[in-house]
Amino acid sequence: MNSPSCRFCNGRLISFCDLGQSPLANSFLGQNQVRGKESFYPLHAYVCKSCRLVQLEEFESPKAIFSDYAYFSSYSDTWVKHCQGYVDQMIRRFGLGCNNQVIEIASNDGHLLKFFKEKAIPVLGIEPAINVAQVAKADGIPTLTKFFNSQAARILATEGKQADLLLGNNVLAHVPNLNDFISGLKILLKPDGVITMEFPSLLHLIKENQFDTIYHEHFSYFSCLTVEKVFAHHNLTLFDVEELETHGGSLRIYARHRENSGKPVQPRVSHLKHKERESGLGELNIYKQFPKKVSKTKHRLVKLLTEVKDSKKTVAAYGAPAKGNTLLNYCGIGTNFIDYTVDRSPHKQGRFLPGTHIPIYHPDKIKETQPNYLLILPWNIKDEVMQQMRFIREWGGKFIIPIPNIEVKS
Repeated sequence: MNSPSCRFCNGRLISFCDLGQSPLANSFLGQNQVRGKESFYPLHAYVCKSCRLVQLEEFESPKAIFSDYAYFSSYSDTWVKHCQGYVDQMIRRFGLGCNNQVIEIASNDGHLLKFFKEKAIPVLGIEPAINVAQVAKADGIPTLTKFFNSQAARILATEGKQADLLLGNNVLAHVPNLNDFISGLKILLKPDGVITMEFPSLLHLIKENQFDTIYHEHFSYFSCLTVEKVFAHHNLTLFDVEELETHGGSLRIYARHRENSGKPVQPRVSHLKHKERESGLGELNIYKQFPKKVSKTKHRLVKLLTEVKDSKKTVAAYGAPAKGNTLLNYCGIGTNFIDYTVDRSPHKQGRFLPGTHIPIYHPDKIKETQPNYLLILPWNIKDEVMQQMRFIREWGGKFIIPIPNIEVKS
């Protein structure tokens, strides 16, 4: 960074993980774009010496990244099941009904809000990606096509649209102007309302070597220790937290207005903060040691794929997630190692992965070509993928799981 300072507290930044040059992780290419010019940006994560917020520099605006987005979350069975469980849990815990308002920020194709709507609970989605929001609207989910910030929150609040439950799944990491975003949450929340936010756990990222979850769309990476400071700065209190298995390990935080003492802080908050401190997240050493683990994974994966290709075996990949593009571009793995990848989303099929230009096909391609190895790029849903693709065992096919440790499974 030219003038390294933290996006939350303006503290000094030091290097955390340098993954070289990479294209935007969701900038999939059409056939006519493969031979054209492609933009690459430094993919370098830093950590703040003061508040320990891990963060990337903003090279592209959120508008450029998210206005036309290739990620439709309803194509993962595991994620849809997770969303349905969340809805049932929130209704039970907070007694939500037809007189309450649920607002979701970054509501994607409306798959989560649909479960609330089925229970006759009023919903509103806020989604900046026009193509994704159109899918939600077509499905009957009221959706505002705009970026959420404090100004948008003020307009909605003035119109009488405040939330009893204000939620955002995997959006907090996508926000470059963090302080403005959090101040907007406070404005949009009713006096007795609850905020829930889910995001990848920094502790899991480091402990499980999940460097591929670092990409340009993720501006920030949070621990419970740091996110509590961020919310407290805006007079919002974290009163509960859950550790989740989604995305390889995530946190779900619960927040309220500081003055709303009706929801006492639960023991899980102090327990997790203690766990993070014991793991070293409060000190700088753990951040400085991380690059060694990342480099080791790169060399081991390239070595394995080189041995496979030298033995005249074929390799395909499963999935076209953003994390996969970080992994492949950092490791220099393209069509020199992988023939193609497959994905269930029709919005990705027929396109090419950014940087590596690996073609994306329908999953039926696996049965047609019978590759010897299948590299699972969305390793966080490896069990779901291995169940879907179990038929590769019929011809002796094997699975390669790259994170946290490289594994080959029959």
